[in-house]
Amino acid sequence: MSAIKLIIDDRMVEVPEGSTILDAAKKAGSYVPALCNHPDLKPIGSCKLCIVSVKGLDHYPTACSTLVEEGMVVETSTEELQEMRRHTLEMLLALTNHPTSCLFCDRRNECNDLRECMRKFPVTVGCKYCPKNEQCELQQAVRFVELDCIRYEVSFKNMPVLREPFFDRNYNLCILCGRCVRICQEVRGVGVLSSNPDFHRMHWIGPESLNDSDCKFCGACVDACPTGALFARSEKWVRPEKTVATVCPYCGVGCRLELRVNEGRIISVSPDRESPVNRGHACVKGHFGLEEIVHHPDRLTTPLIRRNGILEEASWDEALDLVAQRFTEIKNKYGPDSLGALSSSRCTNEENYLVQKLARAVFGTNNVDNCARVCHAPSVTGLAACFGSGAATNSFDQIEDANVLFVIGSNTTEAHPIVSLKMIKAANKGAKIIVADPRKIELVDLASIWLNLRPGTNIALLNGMMNVILREGLEDRDFISSRTEGFEEFRKVVEEYPPERAAKITGVAAEKIIEAARLYAKADRAMIVYSLGITEHITGTANVMSLGNLAMLTGNVGRWSTGVMPLRGQNNVQGACDMGALPNSYVGYQPVIDSNNLAKFEKAWKVKLPATPGETSTQMLDHVTDGKIKGLYMLGEDPAQTDPDSNRVRASLKALDFLVVQEIFPTETTKYADVILPAASFAECDGTFTNGERRIQRVSKAIPAICGLENWQTICRIAQKMGYSMNYSHPSEIMDEIAALAPMFAGVSFERLGVGGLQWPCPSKEHLGTETLHVGKFSRGLGKFNAVEHKFPAEQTDPDYPLVLTTGRRREHYNCGSMTRRSKGIMYKWPEEAIELNPADAEELGVRDGEMVLVSSRRGVVRTKARITDKSLRGVAFMSFHYPDVLTNLLTNAALDPQAKTPEYKACAVKVSKIIGD
Repeated sequence: MSAIKLIIDDRMVEVPEGSTILDAAKKAGSYVPALCNHPDLKPIGSCKLCIVSVKGLDHYPTACSTLVEEGMVVETSTEELQEMRRHTLEMLLALTNHPTSCLFCDRRNECNDLRECMRKFPVTVGCKYCPKNEQCELQQAVRFVELDCIRYEVSFKNMPVLREPFFDRNYNLCILCGRCVRICQEVRGVGVLSSNPDFHRMHWIGPESLNDSDCKFCGACVDACPTGALFARSEKWVRPEKTVATVCPYCGVGCRLELRVNEGRIISVSPDRESPVNRGHACVKGHFGLEEIVHHPDRLTTPLIRRNGILEEASWDEALDLVAQRFTEIKNKYGPDSLGALSSSRCTNEENYLVQKLARAVFGTNNVDNCARVCHAPSVTGLAACFGSGAATNSFDQIEDANVLFVIGSNTTEAHPIVSLKMIKAANKGAKIIVADPRKIELVDLASIWLNLRPGTNIALLNGMMNVILREGLEDRDFISSRTEGFEEFRKVVEEYPPERAAKITGVAAEKIIEAARLYAKADRAMIVYSLGITEHITGTANVMSLGNLAMLTGNVGRWSTGVMPLRGQNNVQGACDMGALPNSYVGYQPVIDSNNLAKFEKAWKVKLPATPGETSTQMLDHVTDGKIKGLYMLGEDPAQTDPDSNRVRASLKALDFLVVQEIFPTETTKYADVILPAASFAECDGTFTNGERRIQRVSKAIPAICGLENWQTICRIAQKMGYSMNYSHPSEIMDEIAALAPMFAGVSFERLGVGGLQWPCPSKEHLGTETLHVGKFSRGLGKFNAVEHKFPAEQTDPDYPLVLTTGRRREHYNCGSMTRRSKGIMYKWPEEAIELNPADAEELGVRDGEMVLVSSRRGVVRTKARITDKSLRGVAFMSFHYPDVLTNLLTNAALDPQAKTPEYKACAVKVSKIIGD
């Protein structure tokens, strides 16, 4: 893109082609008021405050909507412009009846507290009582143009302040700029807000209650509001002393957030507009579900030791001495492989690295894993088999430029809302969306094609699509011949899946399969986006391989806005695997069975290391009951609630000789712990997270660790008390060690990460990171087609258990819910679990909406409410796993993917029964 030079207020400025005069003015440092303008919205120039003078023009164009031209000479604040702006502001204030005391008070500089202001004005009018005072764009504009009064009479509207779960709506302060309405519709794709422009009287923005609407409570309207009309309640009457930028601890998108801190407490959270990931947006959890949680009274703040069956408080030294003593005793008595460690996809890269180092260098075992095992381990295994690298091939921003998006097994708008914004933007630019999902998820409304397949039939669907592509000659033959291998074996299998056969297996009409295949194959830039609906099956690895086959068949790998994008479930699923919290790999996916790797790590860590792969988390829990595993250390893991077949998991936890759990809150798993170590939350740690696009980002400590120790310090102290010297003065030193040992991270350091982070591989200090993988060549050399056959889920329905239960997330909650269930606002919005049933199934069962029912499987039974909805297909039910009082995983099936050892959460047979009596 070429650059354009122009003069703004006697200063030469160079901006990219396509920039507006307002963009150029900002770069030149010239303030131009623009109350209707917002970076996320198409400029409309409705407020007319951004008018400028351009040499050679006989009119005053709006800076927000006028593109720059080479050699343009612009003035932004001549007296004539200022006078016109004053008239415009006068009219705006008169039409909207906005209070003027906050704008023209002659004693503003003398007013130091609320009392002075409250004596002079009603509490809803005075400037010191406005939550946006000194941060208000209207206030800034009035001062800039030096407007000191208005000639028109205004009267305070005295409209009621509308209280929503997280913020207040005070339309006494609304200037009808339209930002909130437009951002809700155009950017967030929801469109629940509407203008009621009753000028001079009672104008407001509907609906009267957002809680009764389809509002997602993302807070984008609050962030966009230029006045105090929309304001988060948590920071309404207190101002931060400092603001710290960090990364959200929820899903794998990795949104950058600003934590506002006052007197050692986080008072509010806002999305960071400078972030290349979320660009000023967040979901309800990231925006409003954190500050209350960090300081919740349920936080674990002191170690607990179980004595005579009762957990009692202990000092850090007492607890860590016991941990070291018992692990050492078990190791000496039963051998190193009787111990294991479960690290966490919720914790930093540095903490994950130390956990696997603790297991290998101190315990002496490769029995180390993380919770990616039960979600995205098939992504690592499957993508590596196809491409040589088990990670997303492209970047989130590239979604916006795709011609076709194939979204399969991902309820993106609920599980990864910020990624869904990029899909909405792509659709607004003309992209076609194919959705493959058993449920009628929100994204179906944007889709050109909905492939409503039966749970567990992904391979049949994909093979059917690829059959069509081959039969109609839509494959990329040049790409296949020059960049891949294994094609002929793959072709033979796919030829056995004509769309008619695929239709019988999947329940999707053959015509839809053909249409989807053509749409995807004919696109210049087609991208696949998937999530746990692909991986959490016994065919999870094969499902991922099949997606890789589809991408390679059409040449949609190694280019901008193509590729395969797994959406990670937790904030650091990618990083936990990257850091070697896996039983078969050191940091950077270096196999433990490679003798050169073994020698390198033994030299670096100064200890003899085990040479054979360890056990996965699912294997470790299975081998507790047969006596092979005796002791476990768990950091930030709650398998008692989140692993399938919970009764089996709980029996294993109960049978352990010694269990140490480090957590921020009590969980279902801490009930079985012999020692509970309190953990520091994301807001109390320095370190890094790696998001789903391989972007390593800084996590910055905003407040001291409430429990007294940061997590990396706790791990080091365990190692030291077990006789191993593990010493660091700061997490940056841990990252330096990671960079020294893993070539793919060699160029990574805290100093280099900045606002945007770095995407791996980053092999040197000069390297800028990698946005797109496999450009010109795959990581494994040639991409490999993997022939995969359809296989039905491990458990089938029958007359006793006639419904297929599939599981997933709610937008408002996160995993086991130990964090989000402690947010009053979130629990107000979604307080309880419910099983979603198709209306036809509900009628057959005689179940009404909201009625309590029993849900039973071959493993357990739970009691919950029924929610009747056409989201679910006939014969398919849906539940989440966020609520311990409705323990969904009592029902689910623990059958494993044979390659990745990941359980099949997404398809188990259940029955729903009415409760007779109570």
